[in-house]
Amino acid sequence: MLLQIHEPGQTPGPHEDENQAPTIGIDLGTTNSVLSVVVSDFPRIIRNQQGKNLTPSVAYYDAHGKCAAVGNTDTQGLIEIRSIKRLMGRGAEDLSNDILPFELEKPQVGGMVKVKVGETSLSPVEVSRDILKALKAQADAMFDTPVSRAVITVPAYFDDAARTATRDAARAAGFEVLRLVNEPTAAALAYGLDNGIQGCYAVYDLGGGTFDFSLLELKGGVFKVLSTSGDTHLGGDDFDLVFLSLMLESRKAESLNAEERQYFLAQARRLREALTEQESVSVNLKDCVSTISRTAFEAAVQPLLNRTLNHCRKALLDADVSIAAVEGVVLVGGATRMPVVQNAVAQFFNKQPLIDIDPDEAVARGAAVQAYALSGGASNHVLLDVTPLSLGLEMVGGLTEKVIDRNTAIPVARAQEFTTYQDGQTAMMIHVVQGERETVDANRSLARFELRGIPPMTAGAAKIEIKFSLDADGLLTVSAREKTTGVEQRIEVKPSYGLSEEEMANMLSESYSNAQEDMDKRLLIEQRVEAERLMAALDAALKADGGLLDGDESARIDQAINSLQQALSTEDRAVLQQKVEDLEKITHPFAQKRMDRAVGQALEGKDIQDVS
Repeated sequence: MLLQIHEPGQTPGPHEDENQAPTIGIDLGTTNSVLSVVVSDFPRIIRNQQGKNLTPSVAYYDAHGKCAAVGNTDTQGLIEIRSIKRLMGRGAEDLSNDILPFELEKPQVGGMVKVKVGETSLSPVEVSRDILKALKAQADAMFDTPVSRAVITVPAYFDDAARTATRDAARAAGFEVLRLVNEPTAAALAYGLDNGIQGCYAVYDLGGGTFDFSLLELKGGVFKVLSTSGDTHLGGDDFDLVFLSLMLESRKAESLNAEERQYFLAQARRLREALTEQESVSVNLKDCVSTISRTAFEAAVQPLLNRTLNHCRKALLDADVSIAAVEGVVLVGGATRMPVVQNAVAQFFNKQPLIDIDPDEAVARGAAVQAYALSGGASNHVLLDVTPLSLGLEMVGGLTEKVIDRNTAIPVARAQEFTTYQDGQTAMMIHVVQGERETVDANRSLARFELRGIPPMTAGAAKIEIKFSLDADGLLTVSAREKTTGVEQRIEVKPSYGLSEEEMANMLSESYSNAQEDMDKRLLIEQRVEAERLMAALDAALKADGGLLDGDESARIDQAINSLQQALSTEDRAVLQQKVEDLEKITHPFAQKRMDRAVGQALEGKDIQDVS
């Protein structure tokens, strides 16, 4: 048996910290997703099996709703689901005239929309889970060990329901989410790390399905978000729809069936991206060939650009910052590659935008930096993020009383004192809402719970303190306490558009049912690593002392090595383990000869008394 000898105190343990998978950063995008990890104090992109930095956020299913593939693959006969991020946290009442490349099953009011997939239907959380599981496998393959912890980015304007849905999807995929970080904040963190910039900077983030604009103050390693504004239903997909309308001027996009819509949208996306480098593109439909110029496209998308610039104005006004005070504008998101977007931003801010970092990678790099800091890595950077939407309560008459205003730095806790409305009132229904409107029906309902045990008093005499606690992920806990009796009730707000506890339990049970499969995979990987280590050590030994073997011994060892080499591709760990044991057994005499030779050389020329 070959033995590996180490100096005293240097024998490695089976799982040293340096061999543990690190915490990664994930930019879970509408169109593409990117993984990143900090290596030698600098964020690096984790590339996929095709060697690309971008993995399409596209899942493919069979007719029974089983996920068959994610990303770029041979999709013949499979059902394609893309842009699912646009539905995260959305209910039936949130859908208006959305044109999506798949069919929806609309639930009753208050429920989560689902996507029709063959004979079944899937929630956006389940589709996102499948995408995240594929990304996890991508990271697992890089580190040869399961990656379980991550920082995941979300649009700054994602509300509580969408954030909860994202966390649910990640949890079901096997991730422990250390933090949900707003995408513009992550991009600023990556940019600040690379360039050491200071002062007031803006982040213009136009992704595949969402738009965010944030103003940040960067000073002495502190990244403080001053204000944010955006639209979770505005992104590159909408520019694709404009291009599609130019392609099909004789047909309304709404009249397309699901299969046609998916096909033509894919063509529109490809041709729209081609206009970034070309002045015009040819559109070849089955019945005719036409040309669309960049000029015509840019004129058609002006309303979309104006929507983004209106959010810029809103954020500047909220932060009381003038355009002149903005020292630079960072572009993030693949859609910002369009010349019309870059020109609009440059004209609005009177300065050329900053594009030093690949706009597709900036968010993931920033997420990796935050992941490294939260997992114990050295970091001189502090994130002070904000909540994008106000949080409050329903008052008598259906009015909204704001407790935490939008653009408040998080984490934060705020409390207000309320009282009863009627004489003898012993209970109070507390309705938590999110939004900027003055009436409850125009805002989003987050949760309802009841405080009981209020002493019967005249109206207005009871003192009830209601406290809102918003954590660093933007997730909310609300408590209510009657000061006289001390009776208290609290709730961790889980919006109805996230998963129910039963649905979450079912998804987790699926992951638990695969626990043995995951463990078997881990053991197989470890056995392969052991086999490769054994062959490498044997190769070095043969080069040094191969002369100790006769012809038959060399032949038997070569045959055992070849047999083990072939077994490396097997998925059967028992077979691989047997081949390792066979090689160790065959090389045992060789190891003894090497040991005898080493001892003989050490004793050569020495008196036995000197040795003792």
